[in-house]
Amino acid sequence: MPQNSDPIIRLHPDDDVAVAKRRLLVGQPVEAALQAQTDIPAGHKVALHNLTAGQPIRKYGQIIGFATVDIRAGTHVHTHNLGLRDFTRDYAWCADARPLTPPTDPVTLTFDGFLRASGEVGTRNYIGVISSVNCSAAVSRYVADHFRTANFKRHHPHIDGVVAFTHKSGCGIVPDEPAQLLQRVLAGIARHPNIGGYVLIGLGCEVSQVQALVEQHGLNHGGPNGSAPSVLTIQQVGGVRKTVEAGIAAVRQLLPTVNACRRTPQPLTRLRLALNCGGSDGNSGITANPALGVASDELVRRGGTSVLAETPEIYGAEHLLTRRAISREVGEKLIGRIRWWEDHVRRLGASIDNNPSPGNKEGGITTIYEKSLGAVAKSGQAPLSAVYAYAEKIAGTGLGFMDTPGFDPVSMTGLVAGGCNVGVFTTGRGSVYGCKPAPCIKVASNSFLAARMADDIDVNAGTILDGTETVAEVGHRLFAKMVSVASGEPTKSELAGMGDEEFAPWILGPTM
Repeated sequence: MPQNSDPIIRLHPDDDVAVAKRRLLVGQPVEAALQAQTDIPAGHKVALHNLTAGQPIRKYGQIIGFATVDIRAGTHVHTHNLGLRDFTRDYAWCADARPLTPPTDPVTLTFDGFLRASGEVGTRNYIGVISSVNCSAAVSRYVADHFRTANFKRHHPHIDGVVAFTHKSGCGIVPDEPAQLLQRVLAGIARHPNIGGYVLIGLGCEVSQVQALVEQHGLNHGGPNGSAPSVLTIQQVGGVRKTVEAGIAAVRQLLPTVNACRRTPQPLTRLRLALNCGGSDGNSGITANPALGVASDELVRRGGTSVLAETPEIYGAEHLLTRRAISREVGEKLIGRIRWWEDHVRRLGASIDNNPSPGNKEGGITTIYEKSLGAVAKSGQAPLSAVYAYAEKIAGTGLGFMDTPGFDPVSMTGLVAGGCNVGVFTTGRGSVYGCKPAPCIKVASNSFLAARMADDIDVNAGTILDGTETVAEVGHRLFAKMVSVASGEPTKSELAGMGDEEFAPWILGPTM
């Protein structure tokens, strides 16, 4: 592992570039017999030898792009001299699909969770007020806000809160795939093991009907006592004030039974982990993401579930996942989603390389290929066992992949609606993301960020860059944090009250 005094990190013997651990000025040593020929910002890439225009450039031992001009050794490699070109990836179906070794720790770890009648286990215990359409969003918010008082927790110590799940859609949408996708998300939140009870509120004339949501998705109970869910429509009840009063009454009916729920020891097989990253930098694929990969593998090897997502952010690295697919069918399902995205952006006149974002590029990430290679590291080494549609119910164990956009709130909403009951979110530029009803652990890729945003970061993976911990050590520390958070330890975003506004279903198709 590189020592703290080393100015760069070379990730693979075949790499053409290295990453600057700190800012390098002209004339400073890069490695033996090589000096910086230009200033290199921290987290950015430096050429390790001369590169010719058109030559593929490798990082992580993989192609991240092609030189657009001749590049001298010791100079800065970024958007001014590195660009995209399509190239053939070897999908090598299932070639690297090997089961993980059993855990070396003989202790059977458990977490303290809320066992539901469905057999699933919650890591939190919320009551949800779920809006079917934006037209009922304000009413849903008024109902939830009624219980946002200083005395609520004192009277209901075993309820984490009453949350309104509102959004900007539900009508003016095509009543096939777009409407079905939205209803799948809403049903997934209603069924989520972190929701102890819920109330559904609609307007009455929208495309996304609340009664259809109940009937088509089997939402036949609204709380842990198995009672039918409360379904309210503003037009039928008689307006805003009457519906707010009825919604408050419905939540009050749920309070005693939801508050009666208690945490009990549960096996780690009941944990479903959402893997996500946002505000990435040049260090994310070196520190935070591979450390999360270690933690993910620790959960999977104990029979738990871990789900990677953000399809546009595995683009160019998808071959690393097809090689780990448990079957060609699983691998081809993943590539099918890649092809859908290629066609989707082409029809919209866009490019997948609009991602990385400006912040990603300022942090040292140049192309989507580079970003994707770092992002895939979150999945560890486990075989890829399943590929899910957006917000599809996560049915199996092991490592899965969910097709989501790369936009963090939309991606995490799909993962949580699919059943993930804890999330880990890595960041290099900084994120304050929270995702009720699931707790979200934030991991910093560098120590500067961890110190600057200490109130928002749960785990510092920058110690890997500093040379004081290994990737494996941080990964095991993160795994322990996951178990603790699943058992009730609040995350920094929860302490800050984040998570009420981040519910963001993926809106497909035209708004009419």
